Parts: sequence; C-alpha cells; structure tokens
Amino acid sequence: MNKTPFSESPDFDDEMLPEYQFDYRKAKPNRFASKSGKTMNIVVLDEDIAEVFTTPEAVNKALRALIEVVPRTVKVDDC
Repeated sequence: MNKTPFSESPDFDDEMLPEYQFDYRKAKPNRFASKSGKTMNIVVLDEDIAEVFTTPEAVNKALRALIEVVPRTVKVDDC
C-alpha cells in the first residue's frame, strides 16, 4: 500500500517511462464496438422474469403485444 500522504501529490510525469509515447495519429477504431448505429437501452430484469424472457427479441415481442392491448389515453390540457 502506498504511504504517500494526501497533501503530497505524486509527480505523474516522472513515473511515466520514456518508451511510452502515445501517438494518437496511429490509433485505429475499436473493432469490437457496435457499428449498427442503434442506441441501446439497458433494462435489468428480475430473475423470475429473465427465466421466461431469455432473449431481447422475446421481451420486445411481449412488450409490443402489451402495447397493442392497452388502450392509449390522450391527455388534453385545459389551459
């Protein structure tokens, strides 16, 4: 464990070895990043629900069916 007191900030420039020269002009795109362009919304399911809906497609299908069944109400402002 580092025994450096908080009042003394370490000099990070001295800790960096000279062979670590970061040339970002040579950087390449992340090949593992999603290229679909879709925005993703992450929802965490409870365990019992995740046992029934094992794929995102199953969840979306059930939610779309629920949207069709539930009547939509329109709010009208009385302003």
